[in-house]
Amino acid sequence: MKANLKMDFTVDKQNSTVNVAREFNAAIPNIWAAWTEAELLDQWWAPAPWKSKTKKMDFKVGGRRLYAMVGPEGEEHWALADFTSITPKTNFKFSDAFCDSNEKINPDLPKSDWDVSFSEKDDLTVVEIAIKHKNLEDLEQIIAMGFKEGFTIALESLEKIFAARK
Repeated sequence: MKANLKMDFTVDKQNSTVNVAREFNAAIPNIWAAWTEAELLDQWWAPAPWKSKTKKMDFKVGGRRLYAMVGPEGEEHWALADFTSITPKTNFKFSDAFCDSNEKINPDLPKSDWDVSFSEKDDLTVVEIAIKHKNLEDLEQIIAMGFKEGFTIALESLEKIFAARK
C-alpha cells in the first residue's frame, strides 16, 4: 500500500477555478462508485464531524442529487447537484448550488460547475476535479467559507474507506 498519496489543490483566480488532483489507493470502479452512488457518497462527502445526507439522487444526464451537510448540532446546509454529462468510469460533470430541502436555489451563495475525471496511474486512481465559478468574487467567497479545508478532510475520509477495506 502506497503511503503519501498525492493531493494538489490550486486556485486559478484568472479563470475563477479551483483545481484538485488526488490519488487513491483503489481501482477506478470502486472510486467511481464512491462518487456516483448516494449511499457511498454519504460516507465521505462531508468533512468530519459533519455528515452527508442524500435526500434523493438520480445519477444520469439530466438527473440530480439533493443532499445536506449535517453538522454536529443537527444544523443542515442543503445543496443540489444537476448532472450534465456522464462518461462511465472516466468523467462526469455537474452544476452545484446551495438550496433548501425543497430544491429552492439560494441566489446569495455561489454556484459552481464541476468536471470530475478518473484515470489510472501505476496502481492508483487519480481523480482530477475542476470547479469553475461564475466570477472571482464567487470563487473567493467559497474559499473564505472553508472549501479547501473541508474538501481536503472529505477526500481523506474517502481514502480511509478504501484503506479500511485492504
